[in-house]
Amino acid sequence: MHDKREFSWYVIFLWIGLFSVGLVAIYSATQGPVSQFLPAHIQGNFTRQVIWIAISIVVLISFQFVSPRAFQGLSYLFYAVCLILAVVTVFVGIEVGGGRRWLNIFGFRLQISEFLKLATVLAVANYLTHRRNLSANNLKTALVTVLIILVPAVVIIMQNDTGTALVLLVLIPVVLFWSGLPYDLSLFIVSPAIIGYFSIIDIKLGLIAALFIAVAIFLLQKQVWLTTTSIVVGLVVVLGFEVGLQHILQPHQRARIEAFVNPSLDPQGAGWNVLQAKTAIGSGGLQGKGFMEGTQTQLRFLPEQWTDFIFCVIGEEFGFIGSSIVLLLFALLLLRLLKMAAHHKHPFAQLVFIGVIFIYFAHFVVNVGSATALLPIMGVPLPFVSYGGSAFLANTMMLAICLNLYYNKRSFSIYR
Repeated sequence: MHDKREFSWYVIFLWIGLFSVGLVAIYSATQGPVSQFLPAHIQGNFTRQVIWIAISIVVLISFQFVSPRAFQGLSYLFYAVCLILAVVTVFVGIEVGGGRRWLNIFGFRLQISEFLKLATVLAVANYLTHRRNLSANNLKTALVTVLIILVPAVVIIMQNDTGTALVLLVLIPVVLFWSGLPYDLSLFIVSPAIIGYFSIIDIKLGLIAALFIAVAIFLLQKQVWLTTTSIVVGLVVVLGFEVGLQHILQPHQRARIEAFVNPSLDPQGAGWNVLQAKTAIGSGGLQGKGFMEGTQTQLRFLPEQWTDFIFCVIGEEFGFIGSSIVLLLFALLLLRLLKMAAHHKHPFAQLVFIGVIFIYFAHFVVNVGSATALLPIMGVPLPFVSYGGSAFLANTMMLAICLNLYYNKRSFSIYR
């Protein structure tokens, strides 16, 4: 049969659109009228981002000449290497902002956790490839899958990078549900995150969420043991968040959560970033204040505007229209990747697509949610838009692998 191959240029155009918007925002945030007051290394962020984009373009092209079987065959080795490097980073990594997240490798300062996310996606996809159709009685596979994701998440937390770890944990319910885990078990696994979110806002809301989830689990399969367990887990999560907020979290982490709930309590301290972010986006109006004309951006009311709060730069200087363009580009990219996954027959490729899609989606939700005060500030970059060489390269590698798998979808046999 004729082996028709199809390269998705549509994805490439969306990718170019996103990083082009990012370059414009990074330039404005680092090269504006008062940029001379910024440290020299910050002023060089735009140039470094251009260099990383050039490197990523070479990597993306190179990946298209790799056999798709190589990504599956080397997945466990890549996972092990990244995990070891992440552990090494905890002890001897470069310390910035109270966390050790970077290693100096061959002159490049790399954030290993970014590549560990990709390695985890590949390892989980490989493991689940021949273990599809999970059931309530096949929890061993589910537990091993959770372990593959949980171990790197714990290591990343040890690097004081809770936001990246939470993004990684999003994979657990997603890949298990995609592999056939029943609805009730899938909801049970994701329930702590849902209950935790409402518990942050108010303990009573957390209890109400736990009750609704327990009722939903019972209605799905009418399994009393799972319903009872979900109630117990819900109570533990609610109490755990209350105890953790008061006695376990570090002061700066606790301040972020309190600022999320009510930023006006400390407008000059913990609530500053939240209030300034909302002000920047809200002041942009429909069309924005114009390129390099945003007062919040140019007067540096927000820290890390080129990374964590880059969406605020876009919202202030390009308004609702500019923000909507970014949202639209992301939505089109995710929908296209989802369509590509649906057209692929190989389970490994499908799981890789789903893992990549939801890592992008989690980053997008957390970053934009933090900028708009819908979520606590977690320090998560916006894929392809925020400044960051390691993040941009790792995200491009994910995209490159998806393009490769789709291009070779007919020749990539389901048999090893």
